Amino acid sequence: MRKKPIVALIYDFDGTLSPGNMQEFGFIQAIGKSPDEFWRMSDEIAKGQDASNILSYMKLMFDEARRRDIKLRREDFQRFGKDIELFDGVKEWFGLVNRYGREHGVTIEHYINSSGLAEIVEGTPIAHEFKRIFACSFLYNDAGEAVWPGVAVDYTAKTQFIFKINKGILSIRDNKRVNESQLEENKRIPFPNMIYFGDGETDVPCMKIVKMFGGNSIAVYNPANAGKRSTAGKLLRQGRVNFITPAVYTADSRTFKVVCAIIDRIKAEHNMKMLNLQE
Repeated sequence: MRKKPIVALIYDFDGTLSPGNMQEFGFIQAIGKSPDEFWRMSDEIAKGQDASNILSYMKLMFDEARRRDIKLRREDFQRFGKDIELFDGVKEWFGLVNRYGREHGVTIEHYINSSGLAEIVEGTPIAHEFKRIFACSFLYNDAGEAVWPGVAVDYTAKTQFIFKINKGILSIRDNKRVNESQLEENKRIPFPNMIYFGDGETDVPCMKIVKMFGGNSIAVYNPANAGKRSTAGKLLRQGRVNFITPAVYTADSRTFKVVCAIIDRIKAEHNMKMLNLQE
């Protein structure tokens, strides 16, 4: 058993750390569309061909960029990420939680688990805070240009990354080790040591899994959006999450108080197990 427990904070991105969809902070404008236009076109592709919503938006990004002779290289996506708006306190959040973990004998790790684009998240000012960004991504040709979807992550596909974090697997491609049987005590981050942050229905499978196996799921909501608050309240009433909180990440926020309380509990339970081992 580890002397210091590892606590994994796992975040959806759009609506959780940012108030909008990441494509809306530069890319959609670059192809001459409004957000409503873009998502309507994407939905029409998915409905018309009974296709994945995720693959449909990736296909639309690819086609519209090519039509306007816009190169889609990894660095181009990252450039769009630099302008993404973040919720209040997000930039300072990771330092706050990391420091609290150090002061209380806990190792903190942060992960992204998103249906957005990894390449765009990589361009944000918080990208370096994450141990791994699990998200959609493209395949690239020898010229470094996107040519085909490489990873498509829908709301059920997101659950696989919860199990990979559990076993300490950082590879998206690896589908062998994640399915191998492993004793609970050998798993790198037990489910009770996970805190999952999401904002809506697409996060429900991950929220339910983490909560069901003893971890904590938190539904965050944009405090300026009454509809989002209602959605979070519904998830709490249905027993799908442990907590709801405004998507505010400052030192005096409810979000920080909730996370600190969870860390305290994880550390206390870890100490009790260590005492049992010493008998």
